[in-house]
Amino acid sequence: MKNKRQLKIINIIKNRDVATQEELGLLLEEEGINVTQATISRDIKRLGLIKVPDGDGEYKYAIRSNNSQGQVQGWLQKMFQDFVVDLGYSENIIILKTVHGTATGLASAIDNSRWEEVLGTVAGDNTIFLVVKPKEKTEEVLERFKKLLSD
Repeated sequence: MKNKRQLKIINIIKNRDVATQEELGLLLEEEGINVTQATISRDIKRLGLIKVPDGDGEYKYAIRSNNSQGQVQGWLQKMFQDFVVDLGYSENIIILKTVHGTATGLASAIDNSRWEEVLGTVAGDNTIFLVVKPKEKTEEVLERFKKLLSD
């Protein structure tokens, strides 16, 4: 549940201007996730969220861009193990099947991992399409994904 909640937080922060923990809590409630302020505070710290100017003289939460590669890799591995149920590929497209409701957050994490071979992702509710370039790197990326699942 924690990882799913944290994925929701990331999606909310990426798509909305959120100024306070209270506001974030209300937005999570709208998504069907009830949490305490203490839990939100721990999640903000764990995710490395920061406050940045919103352009109107106020501040909003944002995702820190300088998370260490180790932090990103560890988080990505945990999400793979918790959410990915199947994977495969055709040509230069990798398909990831996930637990219901987790594809968008996982796709965002993959995009934020900054793997140079990954051009980008498109996510539905439980499926991610991932494009690899060059085509010859597809199996290598797939093996990295399988390693995330097995470690």
